[in-house]
Amino acid sequence: RAAARRVGVADDVLAYVVDLARATRRSPSMRLGVSPRAVAGLLAAAKAWAWLTAVEKVTPDHVQAMLLPAWRHRVQLRPEAELEGVSVDQVLRSVVQQVQVPL
Repeated sequence: RAAARRVGVADDVLAYVVDLARATRRSPSMRLGVSPRAVAGLLAAAKAWAWLTAVEKVTPDHVQAMLLPAWRHRVQLRPEAELEGVSVDQVLRSVVQQVQVPL
């Protein structure tokens, strides 16, 4: 865990994670978007994934790879979305597609 915590996160990647979190809160399908604690959890998971793949800094790819496992249980859909058959994973994938990835 200590080694994973030392993995760096560039400011633009950090801003990307914050933008993803904001997008979950603005999604019309969401009743409850992710919290700041969920953002910290995603960053920790992305750092661990980067460390496991022997990369010194978190990339947007690391963030995207860990987003579903880190956030799917931290959001709530609106009842209307559930009735329409929308899944949490679909909404989170849509959020990832809508938020601009840093270069």
